Amino acid sequence: MVTMRRSRFFGFGLFAAIAVSISLLFGGCGKSEKKGISADSGEFGVIDEAYDVITEHAVYPLKKEDLIEGALRGMADVIGDPYSTYLTKEEAASHKESLAGERVGIGAEITRTNGKFVIVSPVKGSPSEKAGLLPYDELVQIDSERVDGLTLQEVVKRIRGKKGTSVKLTVYRPEAGKHIELTIERDVIPVHTVTSEILEERGRKIGYIGLTMFGEDSAKEWQAATDLLVKEGAEAILIDVRGNPGGYLHAVGAIAGSVLPEDTVFAYMENIKGQLTPLVTEKPEGIEYDPQLKKLPVVLMQDQGSASASEVLSGALQDLGRGFIVGTTSFGKGTVQETMELSNGGEVKLSTHKWLTPKERWIHGEGVESDLKVKQNSLFAEHLRVLADTYAEEQFNDDIAYAQRILKALDYEPGRVDGYFDDATKKAVAKFQKDEEQKSSGKMDAAFFQALKTRAEAVKGDRANDEQLAMALGYLHHALSKK
Repeated sequence: MVTMRRSRFFGFGLFAAIAVSISLLFGGCGKSEKKGISADSGEFGVIDEAYDVITEHAVYPLKKEDLIEGALRGMADVIGDPYSTYLTKEEAASHKESLAGERVGIGAEITRTNGKFVIVSPVKGSPSEKAGLLPYDELVQIDSERVDGLTLQEVVKRIRGKKGTSVKLTVYRPEAGKHIELTIERDVIPVHTVTSEILEERGRKIGYIGLTMFGEDSAKEWQAATDLLVKEGAEAILIDVRGNPGGYLHAVGAIAGSVLPEDTVFAYMENIKGQLTPLVTEKPEGIEYDPQLKKLPVVLMQDQGSASASEVLSGALQDLGRGFIVGTTSFGKGTVQETMELSNGGEVKLSTHKWLTPKERWIHGEGVESDLKVKQNSLFAEHLRVLADTYAEEQFNDDIAYAQRILKALDYEPGRVDGYFDDATKKAVAKFQKDEEQKSSGKMDAAFFQALKTRAEAVKGDRANDEQLAMALGYLHHALSKK
């Protein structure tokens, strides 16, 4: 007998960090039910046969639970759907934790690059920042045990723990050329998904609000942010969901409901029989949005990284004529998944529905087209990395290709972006190093990569370089001037 707990969501990406291992979802909880399958009946008997053959005769050592999990993963993989998968008990735990409003940890993001575990950045105000952990610190030991041979998931697991307990990290700090020991007490790390501010545009006040994902507490954060924007005199709302890969259904429904009339259909769910179920805006329990929000002009910015719940919001605003979309075509994910909990603690995530816009459009594989198409500088599409290795002429590597793309976006003309380190790339690197007052070695080393990331962050952080933002603000200014 297999007991399954169903939870409906729209899923997209997965990445690991010390404070959190994130799987981006979109959904609410459904009812529980039980289903029984006899492994001895019909074609299921061959599964037992294969299991017995492998466990009795395989020359390689294996754990029986790994064999079972491999079979479960294989059944999900054979569907051929990138959004249907099997999650182990550990993956399922991260899955549940993914969009929680807060998590226990030390508050730092870590990445693995060429066998090294490198700190990307500590969260502002987190235990790791207070303890002195810095970007580019290389993790060497956790509680006096070396991290050699561990996976990123294993490193994250060892650093996590209960609130109030401590973890001792030994890091190598390249710029100081020495090892440093830090004892960090684990604490609750708030997860903020909403940012906001007033942007002045030629005498007009535009309320900018950014959504990184639709998390557990996003609706409450949205309320606090929009209340402040209205109080500060916002004349229009600019929503930024660029790079937002999705989240919970209740979050996007509540946020859409803040700018749409109550009882408005903002999307449909379609089952395997083609039957449609309307998703209607409702007043969230315990949340009272400022009624002024429903009257303000709305513009939404999106890009190819805007998916799932982000597309539900943009599709609703577009179809209902409530908002103007600026940017590029969104990702195009129009399926809905349900998670089904298994008796071993793992979960099966399965695509079971389509979702449609209010005009019953299925955007899967196509995305939501922007009303005003604005192509962004390629630098804005790059995930800026922390790299610490050294590369020279005649080498070939993905890290070199990454650096070539950044150099090209910064107008340093490396000549190619395929990862082969040629003479033109060397000259571009040397010129960049000279401009950064580094030794012009022409080699890509840790100092070069750090300076490259810092420069790219500065360019991306300067709103004057954000062409999509400029066009969105211009459109809103024009719309307000016509009033």
